[in-house]
Amino acid sequence: MAQKVATKKAAPAKKTAAKKKVAKGESYSCGVCGIAVTVDEACGCVDVCDIVCCGEPMKPKKAKAKAAKK
Repeated sequence: MAQKVATKKAAPAKKTAAKKKVAKGESYSCGVCGIAVTVDEACGCVDVCDIVCCGEPMKPKKAKAKAAKK
């Protein structure tokens, strides 16, 4: 008698959130070491580029509200 061999189907690919392009003036920080960078000039690549530090993509820093002028 021939035995049926169970085959494992590949898991469906996870959908990732759409990333936006890096723009001039944006700030990013490293979640590992805490270093922060500000973009002076965007690269102009067709694809989205990750800014990587300590082997992890850097996360955008939240913009601080400017202090109100008196």
